[in-house]
Amino acid sequence: MWTYFWGFTLTTLLTLGRITAAIPLDINDPESIKNAASTAAYGMMTYYHGNESGQIPGKLPGTWWTGGEVFMALVQYWYWTGDTSYNDVTKQALIHQRGHNDYLPDNYTQDLGNDDQVFWGLAAMTAAELDFPESEEVSWLALAQGVFNTQAEKWDPDTCHGGLRWQRNSWNGGYDLKNSVSNGGFFQLAARLARYTKNQTYSEWAEKAYDWATSVPLVSEKDWHINDLVTVESNCQDANNMQWSYNYGIYFAGSAYMYNLTNGGEKWKHAVDGLLNTTFRTFFPQQYGGMIMSEAACEPQLPQVLPCDGNQSTFKSLVSAWLAFTTTIMPYTLDEILPRLKGSAIGAAKQCSGPSPDKKCGQRWYLDEYDGTTGLREHMCALSIFTANMVPFKSKEAGQGPLTADTGGNSKSDPSAGTGNHRPEKDEPREITTGDRVGAGIVTVVVLGGWLGVVFWMMTGP
Repeated sequence: MWTYFWGFTLTTLLTLGRITAAIPLDINDPESIKNAASTAAYGMMTYYHGNESGQIPGKLPGTWWTGGEVFMALVQYWYWTGDTSYNDVTKQALIHQRGHNDYLPDNYTQDLGNDDQVFWGLAAMTAAELDFPESEEVSWLALAQGVFNTQAEKWDPDTCHGGLRWQRNSWNGGYDLKNSVSNGGFFQLAARLARYTKNQTYSEWAEKAYDWATSVPLVSEKDWHINDLVTVESNCQDANNMQWSYNYGIYFAGSAYMYNLTNGGEKWKHAVDGLLNTTFRTFFPQQYGGMIMSEAACEPQLPQVLPCDGNQSTFKSLVSAWLAFTTTIMPYTLDEILPRLKGSAIGAAKQCSGPSPDKKCGQRWYLDEYDGTTGLREHMCALSIFTANMVPFKSKEAGQGPLTADTGGNSKSDPSAGTGNHRPEKDEPREITTGDRVGAGIVTVVVLGGWLGVVFWMMTGP
């Protein structure tokens, strides 16, 4: 009996050890960081089946846009660590979903928002800037240019004197809204194309997109506060002030590229400094020590009534990468950004302590123990914060990205990409699925007229 008892006890302890053992991380050791990133990447890819027989490369269940995030994260993983394990699957996905070299694939275009499309364009732009191995079919830069061209066609001067609508098609719910991430994505893409190619057309569009966002209550230069969206019905004056980290990240990163392009332009320095300060204050809250990122509008509510949904659970992945690259093109920001990248990575490593063998990663990095919320998105966020911490080590190497055509970038330009060779969107809509849209849950609330209650709850709730 005692033999059975001790055997059972030993098995139980070993099992508990597997559940509670976090990813080992020495934040000052590049090999330790790479190993942590490798573990998170493996965990993320256990949820991906698009490279299997009969599946669709680049497509994730219930979402299309998140695929752009996943493969952007894997391009960055290759760049920061040198691990080529996922290069083939990444290239396969980025090419398969390219549509007509504009990331408007026929199977999904009728249901897409401008923000959905732009994240695939930003993934291709990242591949160009980091000199990710090219496809023989089309260059990464051309794919980014194709997205830019098809989005510039959607600029809407007839309402609110400009801006992009959230949805591409009038039959989709949310067409009467203009949001920060669609316009910020277009701004950032234009800024990065301008820096890479030195083509003035892109820089003019970047200025135009940014200036429009600051002319309506999306980006406030007075207090560097970014609202989520405005309604066309109110002439873009009625704003939803929900706070999401990626809205800030998409604008401070775009402004950083413009700062670099303009050799330190004061307008862009002012924007980056202001937006970073608000980002730090809002998404690195003092109650958690001020150095750990949190999606403030939903993470503290877990597991209560408004947990982070499938879109919101990904935002930290984007912000981590944009913070890292901001330090490379605006080096003076490193002293403020790096401690927050380190603190967040240490927190993420602790959260990656779910059941073995693949170290399930949780969502709330400010907790010392695994919170039980896991999936592809949580692993992607952990992956991105780990790789972002390679900044101080990679900066010592020659040819550090993000590159341009003048500094070692090899991706071939095609300014006409996406024009004239893509079929127009069909007139007859299919049934739409909100799972493919960024921020769908928020905007559904807006369309139903209930978002004021949500804002009130956010302002007065615990």
